[in-house]
Amino acid sequence: MLDWQEFLNQQRLDDGPLPDCALTDLSHIGLLQVSGEDARNFLQGQLTNDINKVDATHSQLSAYCSPKGRMLASFRILERDDALLLMLPAERLAATLQRLRMFVLRSKVQIEDVSDRLVRIELSGDCAPGLLPIDPPSEDNGVHSLDGYTVIRIPGDRPRFQVLGEPEAMQVLWEKAAGTARPTSAVAWALLDIRAGIPTVYEATVEAFVPQMTNLHIIDGVSFTKGCYTGQEIVARMHYLGKLKRRMYRVRIDSSDQPAPGETLYSPHSASGQGTGRIVSSAPSPDGGYEALAVIEIAAAEAGDIHLGTVDGPQLTFLDLPYTFTQ
Repeated sequence: MLDWQEFLNQQRLDDGPLPDCALTDLSHIGLLQVSGEDARNFLQGQLTNDINKVDATHSQLSAYCSPKGRMLASFRILERDDALLLMLPAERLAATLQRLRMFVLRSKVQIEDVSDRLVRIELSGDCAPGLLPIDPPSEDNGVHSLDGYTVIRIPGDRPRFQVLGEPEAMQVLWEKAAGTARPTSAVAWALLDIRAGIPTVYEATVEAFVPQMTNLHIIDGVSFTKGCYTGQEIVARMHYLGKLKRRMYRVRIDSSDQPAPGETLYSPHSASGQGTGRIVSSAPSPDGGYEALAVIEIAAAEAGDIHLGTVDGPQLTFLDLPYTFTQ
């Protein structure tokens, strides 16, 4: 068997519009493994969500914040083989690993990059359940592990599952699924996350957002009852005492160039010295242009007339999210 990257180099990954039945490589998502008898207690003091709610059947979203409550990384966390796995953009893995290790001290915790040990793919569309190697979980964020495979049900506007497994088994799965599903690049994954309203922290947006600005508290990525963690005081103060002035919206942008994470927005109605807002993520839309998630000043969003970059930049059209704002 080839190693996974050599195997992928022989595949043709479609960068075009999202197909109805997609098989997506997730090599751009890195994987940190946190293990040891103190692993849960350690992560409980570092991340925004209650790690004790993660078990063999349930995954969760979470974030790692600076002492100022600004997001340094965002994750999906799951349990496999008695260890906790943190899935995050590969570009943020090394810095996150280094920072987490700084705080291990005398805790009995091992944190390591296991991106090369387990392959990650996604199957999406009505075809997906029938292409999975094991029975899928029935609820969003549910997890099922069997025969060396781990399947996670991801929220979205269609059936959507992420699969983790050893490289040899995953090559076999890919070749079987490719007979029905169209192999795609990370573009398909990005668009489905955008439509699900799931934020991702990239290098360009490190420390740009407090979790509530990205709606993370709405999609069960923040616990306000778990106790202390890095940045908790700021996050809790905004929840209990503050008034949220920015939140994340889903938008469409008719631009010739893809909006990049961190790219700034402009509104003539903005009175903030911090600017109108910033792009969180974007992906090509099957309808042309780009769909994106953007953190925008609420007052400016309600007034409308938001542009990418400058007053002469493409205007944003607001699209629905699959959830409602609670604060």
